[in-house]
Amino acid sequence: MMIGQKLAVKLLMGYLADKPMEKLPRMFSLAEKLDRRNLHASQIQAVKKALLDEGSNWRLLVENLFREVDLRLIQKLVESFIVNANLLGGARAQAAAEKHDCNIPWAILMDPTSACNLSCVGCWAAEYGSNHNLSYEMLDSICRQGKELGVYFYIFSGGEPLVRWKDLIKLCAAHQDCYFFAFTNGTLVNEELCQELLRVGNFALAFSIEGDEEATDLRRGKGTYRKVIAAMELMRKHKLIFGYSTCYHRYNTESVGSDEFIDDMIARGCRFAWNFTYMPVGKGAKPDLIATPEQRAYMYRRAREIRETKPIFYMDFWNDGEYVNGCIAGGRCYLHINAAGDVEPCAFIHYSNVNIHDVTLLEALKAPLFQAYRRRQPFNPNHLRPCPLLDNPDALRAMVKESGAKSTDMLAPEDVDDLCAKTESAAAQWAPVADQLWAESQAKHDELSAG
Repeated sequence: MMIGQKLAVKLLMGYLADKPMEKLPRMFSLAEKLDRRNLHASQIQAVKKALLDEGSNWRLLVENLFREVDLRLIQKLVESFIVNANLLGGARAQAAAEKHDCNIPWAILMDPTSACNLSCVGCWAAEYGSNHNLSYEMLDSICRQGKELGVYFYIFSGGEPLVRWKDLIKLCAAHQDCYFFAFTNGTLVNEELCQELLRVGNFALAFSIEGDEEATDLRRGKGTYRKVIAAMELMRKHKLIFGYSTCYHRYNTESVGSDEFIDDMIARGCRFAWNFTYMPVGKGAKPDLIATPEQRAYMYRRAREIRETKPIFYMDFWNDGEYVNGCIAGGRCYLHINAAGDVEPCAFIHYSNVNIHDVTLLEALKAPLFQAYRRRQPFNPNHLRPCPLLDNPDALRAMVKESGAKSTDMLAPEDVDDLCAKTESAAAQWAPVADQLWAESQAKHDELSAG
């Protein structure tokens, strides 16, 4: 980091420490100076407009953050996530992508372990057992290699990542310039972990929840909902940053999209929400859980309503494709490293040419399957049909076959034709609905541009 950038970050930390809401204009001025290649100019302006509007739900979100979260965590979020992972890391990653002629991700998703203490319906992870783990040394190496390429954001999934929480805390302490995030079932959160999260400052959790108590326990096991709520209460007591994640499917979409559920999550201290839709991956997959086209459209519209009305940062992994130009996998924005070390383009695409124990991170990004992704992205001109499996299964078939990638499923290798056959009907049914939504979105965008 250049001396000017170091001074800017120091000033930013100072603004956060004393009457931060009054100093928002100065903070945005510093953010613009740090974004030297103007990679985030439009995003900075959009956030600036929202936060300077004293009546906006976005401003209320930030006010709640400063009132209810420990200041040290907010400072670390700004320094490690906003500045390093986005403003500075983004420029370094773009330069690396141009130099090496491959995708360089914004985030790396990795599974510290295949072990999980639950057995959720339709989830492949519980079938793997505790046979696979990424050693601490390997996790540390991935972070070090990633930073050389401009990657400062690391996400943990599994298995249940908090089975390895002591190693993860150690990793957070060793890489204070990075930001870490975990998807967790929440059942292993305790007082000691909360104290350690407060100490390192750069680690946030997203609690997996399926809606109300009945919906959550139906998929995750009786008593799970109450354990998740207890974990949220403990996190809030310690003034920690956390949110929730949902996997919406045919039987819970209306529950997780309801005002009642979202308002309850906000009231319990959730600052963000991350929505996924069910994918029929693995031996125990249940295609009947795939959300209907009407349910996907419902979640599309709800996401946009919620962002306009509720103080929570709300994301939808599929339905937000229009904001990120389609699929973000294959290293374009992120990649996945499973607990056995296989480097996969996505957490839901269990195919690979390489293993991180045998190659460097950069070599993995140049592997045939990743290059096939790069050549084809976006997979559809309609960015509401972004996914090569759920929305464009022929694209995934072609990439796996031309790259010679092998199935990495730990329990039972899955032929790509068999996998894609599970989603063909859903893709065909979603296409006309998505095309109508896309046409409406483009018309609205054209109207706003003309105005």
